Amino acid sequence: MAEKSINDIPRDLRALFTKGNEAAQRENFDYAIALFNQVLEKEPGLFECRKALRETQFRKAGGGGSGFFKRMLSGAGSSPQVAKAKLAMSKNPAEALTIAEEILNGDPNNSAAHRVIVDAARALDLPRTGVLSLETLLKNSPKDRGLAIEFAEALTVSGGDAGRGEQILSDLLRTRPGDGELSKALKNLSARKTMDKGGYSSLEGGQGSFRDILKNKQEAVSLEQEKRVVKAEDVAERLIGEYEARLQTEPNNLKLVRSLAELYTQKKQFDRALELYDRIKNSPMGNDPSLERAIAETVVRQFDYRSEQLDASAPDYAEQSAKIQAEKVNFQISECQKRVEKYPTDLAIRFEMGVLYFQADKFGEAIAEFQKAQGNPHKRIAAMNYLARSFAKRKMFDLAARTLQNAIKEKTLFDDEKKDLIYNLGSVFESMSKKDEAIEQFKQIYEMDAAYKDVAAKVEAFYAGQ
Repeated sequence: MAEKSINDIPRDLRALFTKGNEAAQRENFDYAIALFNQVLEKEPGLFECRKALRETQFRKAGGGGSGFFKRMLSGAGSSPQVAKAKLAMSKNPAEALTIAEEILNGDPNNSAAHRVIVDAARALDLPRTGVLSLETLLKNSPKDRGLAIEFAEALTVSGGDAGRGEQILSDLLRTRPGDGELSKALKNLSARKTMDKGGYSSLEGGQGSFRDILKNKQEAVSLEQEKRVVKAEDVAERLIGEYEARLQTEPNNLKLVRSLAELYTQKKQFDRALELYDRIKNSPMGNDPSLERAIAETVVRQFDYRSEQLDASAPDYAEQSAKIQAEKVNFQISECQKRVEKYPTDLAIRFEMGVLYFQADKFGEAIAEFQKAQGNPHKRIAAMNYLARSFAKRKMFDLAARTLQNAIKEKTLFDDEKKDLIYNLGSVFESMSKKDEAIEQFKQIYEMDAAYKDVAAKVEAFYAGQ
């Protein structure tokens, strides 16, 4: 994924971006943030929008300063949303990026969220996006040598102000004379500036990649192997061997234990992964929401793996598959219920709980959770959609229709989510035997996307019947 300019995105998204800028100028920050997030959900590589969103988040919060109390608040990296973002990195860095932005909408100085964005940007090859968050991280911790080096190198790699990176390291070196690591980083940075400028020009406007411009190709390979979230099988095998050897001499290195557990999960060696996670859980650092979520996710993947191993030609395949699926759903519901009890005000978890209830055909329980989840602005439309579907499952069609109509009014962008809302409203009208109202919904979608689900068949049958 490459970073894009405003001219590289569809016209409807450009219009939303313009509306967002206008709203920000009027200091209607909530509306501007909502519009910018809608654009980035579709085009995460639009750096101009990412930068506008970040500026608006800080303006809403009263400025982007890095005072003592802001740094104290920004250090709280144990929230459920942060844990969710970190967990998403293992499968979908783009989703992790979206979750991290949700956190920054309310706390633009949150260091844990900015770290997720840096890691996600690296995985998605969005160099300037990473620089944007590294700058805030360094403001939060101006004396952090590692951050200073990382920021300076990122500035150079992204085609940014390499001179500024050198200045940052030089200033820090003056306060820490004799720091060998800083001296080495400064020398490396200076050397990179002398490289062929053509390597950097490809990054201007968000093009190119980190790997293309690193002088030492072996260093690039090593960097990617250590930092990329989705590692190749052979690399994972090598890292497991290295980490197991290190664990013999560093038995109390819990960060190493967790990295090893993640690698074993990737290799589908779930028992060993869970054994390592338990080792952390039984330590003084065991009270960590992200750890709880990682353990739960590993167990779920173990259920899926068990299903994959079943012999589809066996006479009891259907029975065994259904049994594993039931065990998996029961585990997910039980695990999520514990998190709801532990974090009762986290509406994103409420939404997750509702989805699990819905999938388990527990529609009464699902309704209660989705009604609460509507309070989360980032889950509101999805919660209303599920709420309406839950009403419809209980044959409360009038409630379902009204809920969908309200959601459609709130949804400005005609994307797949809005199509789904309109389609579901048409289906509800069909269940109410309101054929004319139903076909009007399907025709709205047909005008924009005739290939969506079965709307073409429905609309064409309607006209053929006339």
